[in-house]
Amino acid sequence: MSDPNDAAAQPQTWRPDLLGDRFEQLTLPVGSDDEGEVVATLVRYRPRWRPRLTRGAASGADVLYVHGWSDYFFNRELAEYWAGLGARFYALDLRKYGRSLRPGQVPGFVADLATYDADIAAALAAMGQPDASGSASGRPLILIGHSTGGLTLSLWAARHPGRVAALVLNSPWLEFQLSKVGRQAIAPMMELGARVHPLAPLPNVDLGFYTRAVAREQGGEWEYEHAWRPDRGFATSPAWLMAILAGHATVDAGIDVGAPVLTLLSARSTILPRWDEAMRSSDSVLVVDEIAQRALKLGPSVTVARIDGALHDVFLSREPVRGEAYADITRWLRGYGPGR
Repeated sequence: MSDPNDAAAQPQTWRPDLLGDRFEQLTLPVGSDDEGEVVATLVRYRPRWRPRLTRGAASGADVLYVHGWSDYFFNRELAEYWAGLGARFYALDLRKYGRSLRPGQVPGFVADLATYDADIAAALAAMGQPDASGSASGRPLILIGHSTGGLTLSLWAARHPGRVAALVLNSPWLEFQLSKVGRQAIAPMMELGARVHPLAPLPNVDLGFYTRAVAREQGGEWEYEHAWRPDRGFATSPAWLMAILAGHATVDAGIDVGAPVLTLLSARSTILPRWDEAMRSSDSVLVVDEIAQRALKLGPSVTVARIDGALHDVFLSREPVRGEAYADITRWLRGYGPGR
């Protein structure tokens, strides 16, 4: 797969995306930091026009998808699904991830999840979504977040009341794997590390099992750029982990995202220090029972769908499991989607 960053970037100019036919990308300058200029990248799907005899469950809406940790957007099927419901689909590679990662940058690093507000604002502006004053297209906005992206979007929605019509979370990372007690125990050590050696690499606890369940060459169903989605994840640091733990604590205290929420989760977790074939049909990253509980703290209208056989990224599960997830979304939209 070719690297689109080899070519000179053309900010604010849509150009063909690496996903091929019907996909385009837009480079979004979002400032600079100690590592230089920073960009985010918006991807859009432009389906062929077909006459519609009936309204889809998301007709007239804009959908924005945000990926998780050590990840980027590569799921063509997800874009096609939302387009089939009548929505305009966009996906955002956040700063220092995927299409937005530049030489010399620490992959995925931020010290505060609110830093992504600039990335999201730039994406929404390019989509024609309303700014804080409410001026723009007025199309309903549906946000979709996976894992860390689900945490990021939940916090963003709570800070921007009234902007979101519906929030769909795909295995959102709403609590630390060692539970609230573990989070509270580790936080002081991470806080000290963030002050003394903010970018010091933490021990890598990713043994590559999740990749084994997803990557086609290892028995999964998906092909993607492994430099942007490494087999054992990007290196983490105290400053980055403190940003995550702070987000977990905020959710634990209770927030209101201001919109109906659908949280999709696997029916079970399989978290072990050795490979187990059950990891091909369960979440091998998060403790899904705890995530289900934390999801209830996102607002007054929360639906939790537990899907038997689903992976950590529900939309990367085998068929017919991911088909069940799409059916769950469609049913939910008919009751809670924009305009319902």
